[in-house]
Amino acid sequence: MSEKDSAAERAAVSKLARGSLLSRLRPSRQPLKLAAVPRDHVHGDRSRGEALLAGRFTVGSETLPLKDLDFGQVGARGALASQLQGFSWLRDLAAAASRERGAKLAEAVVGRWLLTHGAKVDDAWAPHLWGERILFWTAYAPYILSSGDSGYRSALLNTIARGARHLDANADKAAAGLDRVTAWLGVVAAGLLLQGGMQRVARGEAGLARALASAQYDDGGLISRSPYEQILLVDRFGLLRACYLAAKAQIPDGIEAAAQASLAALHGIAMGDGALSSWQGCGPAEPSVLSAIIDGCGMRARPLRNARGWGYQRMSALGTILVLDAAPPPPQKMTQQGNASTLAFELSDGPQRLVVNCGGPGPLPSDLPDELIEGLRTTAAHSTLILDDTNSTNIQPDGSLGKGVEDVTIDRSEDNDASRLESSHDGYVRAYGLIHKRSLMLGNDGKELRGADQLLPKGRKRIREGLPYAVRFHLAPGVEVTATADGMGAILRSKGAPAWNFRCRGANLTTEESLWIDGRGRPQRTMQLVIIGEVSALGGEIGWTFRRAS
Repeated sequence: MSEKDSAAERAAVSKLARGSLLSRLRPSRQPLKLAAVPRDHVHGDRSRGEALLAGRFTVGSETLPLKDLDFGQVGARGALASQLQGFSWLRDLAAAASRERGAKLAEAVVGRWLLTHGAKVDDAWAPHLWGERILFWTAYAPYILSSGDSGYRSALLNTIARGARHLDANADKAAAGLDRVTAWLGVVAAGLLLQGGMQRVARGEAGLARALASAQYDDGGLISRSPYEQILLVDRFGLLRACYLAAKAQIPDGIEAAAQASLAALHGIAMGDGALSSWQGCGPAEPSVLSAIIDGCGMRARPLRNARGWGYQRMSALGTILVLDAAPPPPQKMTQQGNASTLAFELSDGPQRLVVNCGGPGPLPSDLPDELIEGLRTTAAHSTLILDDTNSTNIQPDGSLGKGVEDVTIDRSEDNDASRLESSHDGYVRAYGLIHKRSLMLGNDGKELRGADQLLPKGRKRIREGLPYAVRFHLAPGVEVTATADGMGAILRSKGAPAWNFRCRGANLTTEESLWIDGRGRPQRTMQLVIIGEVSALGGEIGWTFRRAS
């Protein structure tokens, strides 16, 4: 770097350190230090932290060299840019480096951010990015405010204060959903942690309540129905709770209830191996990352079983877990990755997954072909019935969701013998005049799952000829399939777990190749059981059973 460039940087930092004209005229409102520093109890990913120390910032399949990092070139759009801009990676750095060693890298990156974005409002000042940035900058203040350069420290604190004021005016301009919630979380955190900011807290809490009302169902799940976003919501609630604790302030009952409910909803879609079931284009996530967030968020909650809004129904018995999608796809305005997955389910026996959905890479960069990612959104990529090779909810050429499932009914009950769940959707009524109804019964010993898929006539539409259907059960990697001699069943074996027997009636059973996207977004080869047949205008029923061999 030339002396001219260095001089320009020093001048820019000096200007930021002096703050705005308004702040200099009213020095009493200028925070010169944090009033409190929260502690992040979530342990970061050490391997990612070591990569950062080695000069590599990786998100999904994309890697950014940190040498000569230019925030102007990186921008603020896209998964890699937004994660870099949000500074959540400070958690991973802290997991791999001491404060002294980590601060050298953290302050160098923050310094470059200040030079590029500190003096002007641009895309990096998006409200949701500022909300996330305040949560992580304050939690890792020891890593970014250890410098002996008073000019740098003043520049950073002045910029945080400006960011907080920017959020005051712009938090409601963030997109409805997790982004707007994150923006208001930042407002509340700034009020709790910046000197003279307590008057901001009440306004921030009111804004957060509004944002949650438009983003979160009463049962705690996000309206986007995205497992990936639900993880982030739980994590950010945990960071906010740490802010209240550091400020010795009482968290409002409404926010605490929303936080606890968000964790219960997340628990509700976890399988026996500790990772998540795959929904809305998201994979299972890495169990270590998920457990770190759950263990460190400071909350405890039982898994949500009967989620009418969030939409994922949970059945469990002695280590056997089933999660069913019993809701329409999320509203188009709340998601970019909605799937045609209604009435699909996943099944696990202890840590062994048996039935899965194909999943997807979520919003992270991926090496998977675009055609495959779109294919993973279809009904056929989920463990449910598909009629006439047609999605239960239409996926438009531009990727948006079209007409399809609008109404889903749910009826569940429990007794001394079993848990029973009946659900139906109207996704095939408009085109074929048929309702899809799925009935499930899980014995209380966890050894048997009985199911039935029915196609029932409804409305004026009537098909004139028989239509093909397929009931698909995608199997987890490592599950070996041996067909029975009569062609109506299969034995499912996996290492370290009991075998399961599968039987069906009313149609023919075949096996086909399939794939499953793992927690790192990588495809794994596997198999699927497929019951195939034909249905008339009068409808029909297909019965099937999974039974543990021992």
